This record gives sequence, C-alpha cells and structure tokens, in this order.
Amino acid sequence: MSDEIVNKIANSGLITIDLQDYYPDGERVVFDLKDWLYEELILREKDFRQNLKEHDWTQYQDKYVVLTCTADAIVPSWAYMLVTTYLNPIAKRVVHGSLQDLDMILYTEIIDHLPYEEYQDGKIIVKGCSHKPVPDSAYIQLIERLQPIVNSLMFGEACSTVPLYKKKK
Repeated sequence: MSDEIVNKIANSGLITIDLQDYYPDGERVVFDLKDWLYEELILREKDFRQNLKEHDWTQYQDKYVVLTCTADAIVPSWAYMLVTTYLNPIAKRVVHGSLQDLDMILYTEIIDHLPYEEYQDGKIIVKGCSHKPVPDSAYIQLIERLQPIVNSLMFGEACSTVPLYKKKK
C-alpha cells in the first residue's frame, strides 16, 4: 500500500465555474428621483432640468448607478432618460430598477461573454455559496448556455455536488 495521497478531484477532469469570480468590482449607488420631485409627488420639468444642471455629477464617477423613484409618484420615462444623459459619460453603468436588477443586468452581460468553447463536452460544477451577490437568474442563464454543450452539470462543491444534468449517450 502506497503512502502517496492522491487528489481524485484534481484528476477527475471536473471544471468548476464560480460566478462570483466574475463579479464586477465598483461601488453601487442608488439615484432616487424622489428627492427631485415637488413635494415628492410631482415632477416640474423646468425645476427638474435646472436642478440637473446644478447637480455635482462627479460623485458618480466610475460607479454603477441605479435610477429609481421610491415615492408613490408617476415619473415620466423621459426623466430617467434625461438623468442618464448626465450620468452616462461618467458612470460605469446606469440602469433603471433596483440594485438586484443591476446585478442581473451585469451578470447577463458576463454570461454572454464567457468562453464556452472551453466547456465543450466537459463535466461542469457550478459553484454556489458565494460571498458576493450572484442572482439566481445568473445561474439559470448559465445553465441555459452550458446544457447544450456539456456532458454533465452539477451544482455545489467538488466534494459534495447536486447532479443537475447528464447528456444521454
């Protein structure tokens, strides 16, 4: 009997994909239009435009910005579009919605650009338990892209996986 320790997982040919490795670094901020409304209710176009011109936009430099309105008000679409014209030249990304929506959009772009040729006919483990906010939708999109090209898909850690898919022979 040999005293050599063999790492069976390393020799198994399993490929692990950890989506948190692709998490885009950068501060995320919420731009709430509520504070720009008259009595948090009405958007007055002239005042709104003037406030936008006077606002210090440099605070959003290289940040991910989410546009929203937390007041119970009807905000016209052009208001978000106008704010975006100020943010677009300086922010990393501008989206409408929530911080969760931002992560979903960012991960959609990431998943669209993964090197799928590396995973052809592979045995793939999609790692869970991330310390960064990876939305469930990202895992679903990843599975949609991987399933047609891989031999098997599992979820979890190499030592303890949940089988998801195995190609029929």
